Amino acid sequence: MSRIGKMPITLPEGVEVNITDTNRVQVKGKLGELEQLVNPAISVKNVDGTLVLERATEKKEHKSMHGLYRALIANMVKGVSEGFNVVQELVGVGYKAEAKGQLLDLSLGYSHHIYIELPSEIKVETVSERGKNPLIKMSSVDKQLLGQVAAKIRSLRKPEPYKGKGVKFQGEELRKKAGKAAGEK
Repeated sequence: MSRIGKMPITLPEGVEVNITDTNRVQVKGKLGELEQLVNPAISVKNVDGTLVLERATEKKEHKSMHGLYRALIANMVKGVSEGFNVVQELVGVGYKAEAKGQLLDLSLGYSHHIYIELPSEIKVETVSERGKNPLIKMSSVDKQLLGQVAAKIRSLRKPEPYKGKGVKFQGEELRKKAGKAAGEK
């Protein structure tokens, strides 16, 4: 059995789960609601406040889907009860970020500003303190969407390996290269 797939998902207080006959799982909580369509080979059952996923056969594709859907549903339950947060740091001289509603205005060292229209499910906040790198703080109930948007922002200016300039996740350790001067002696 799949080690992840066989683990039951405990439902926190205030979280409601509705499983339709078409294998659509709807999760409602205090922060919002999410839904996921589950492959018919995987059955989802609500047993006394815990969700249990079972697969139809022992085929390799069913084993992989077993763990996948368990992780997706567990993330939905955590998202509607606690939510997810991502903090990104802009490292570089003159790099700025400003949030105007759902529009994120980025200045990343290019000759132009970059504007990103964020989905309505994501709440964004920017922090700019003197002497510190600007921060972009995003929160959402949907872990997939939040990760996708954070990866898109990071891809606009990935951290380079010599000075570490670019957009990075807060707490991310970068592997820096020595550079040209270190090789001569």
